[in-house]
Amino acid sequence: MSEDKKEKYRMSAKQKLKLKHVIKELEQHRGRHTELVSVYVPAGYDLVKIINHLQQEQGTASNIKSASTRNNVISALERMVQHLRLFKQTPPNGLVVFSGNVAEREGQQDFKVWSLEPPVPLNIRIYRCDKEFVLEPLKEMVELEDVYGMVVMDRRDATLAILKGKTIIPLQTTHSEVPGKIRAGGQSAPRFARLREGAIKNHYKKVADHMKEQFLFMKDLKGIILGGPSTTTNDFLNKGYLTTDVRNKIIAVKDLSYTGEFGLQELLERSQDVLAEEEVAKEKALMQKFFNLLATKPEMVSYGEKHVKECVMMGAVDALLLSEAVDEKLMDELDNETKKYGTNIEVISTETREGVQLKEMGGIAAILRYPVHT
Repeated sequence: MSEDKKEKYRMSAKQKLKLKHVIKELEQHRGRHTELVSVYVPAGYDLVKIINHLQQEQGTASNIKSASTRNNVISALERMVQHLRLFKQTPPNGLVVFSGNVAEREGQQDFKVWSLEPPVPLNIRIYRCDKEFVLEPLKEMVELEDVYGMVVMDRRDATLAILKGKTIIPLQTTHSEVPGKIRAGGQSAPRFARLREGAIKNHYKKVADHMKEQFLFMKDLKGIILGGPSTTTNDFLNKGYLTTDVRNKIIAVKDLSYTGEFGLQELLERSQDVLAEEEVAKEKALMQKFFNLLATKPEMVSYGEKHVKECVMMGAVDALLLSEAVDEKLMDELDNETKKYGTNIEVISTETREGVQLKEMGGIAAILRYPVHT
């Protein structure tokens, strides 16, 4: 994948935090029936066609038996159509729109419309009425920067891929010349066993070489997940086929039944625990670094809005740690300043003990490039 294409799929910490806020807000709303409308418009798609489609859906909705549901769906669609008419064309990355009656009490009306241009190009089209808004594609965008290598293998086949969010992108497939377990006529059992063992070793060496070529210098790679029958993965890992640099990138090994496309899907399903832990581990490591410096070299850290802002404007901040609960206005202000000095912004969730501590400290802290004495 070219660097230009990778850049297109990256989002800033500011964009990621804003998207998280939108998702969190929309998750709070539930319809009593299938009356909340979600529409995803792909990049480059004709907005007039979307409007025409929604108007057709209004006609279909007139057949809904329940009067309250019928009125809510038709009204949500009408407000969405009115909102879409404000756009001259589909924004460059596509458009996501939500509409519905979000009143807390039944019988009341509180229609709202939300719209946003996604921070990365949208390549799916969705129209759905449901009891909740469709948010899975937005949640996947939040995860897009997380890139993992995937390898599924047995003694005869191997497939290498990368995982971006929930998207598997195959890279390379290799097939060995390992003969089956039944030997050809005229071969002695020992000779056949030697041939088979030699072919397996060559296969493992080839897979190791491919892993080195694909993953060793891949930018943004967070780790490699290996999957296959446990006898295969144990042999592959424990008999010196991989260089130390590549082996150290392996974060998990999963026992699988399949290889190829089915194997990659199985590996993704069985690795959800690992992927969640990896994101948490990164955040915990950052926060632990901050707290260690606070205890041993307090002049190398800062916390509290006023002092952190001063450090940011001095160009002294190496990593800016922001709670996902931080005010969006403050985020915008800090984002503009950090760009001047190449400062990294890290958004910390409130789901870990360290994340809760950051929130209680005002939601903003910094690891500094050089000492700043107060």
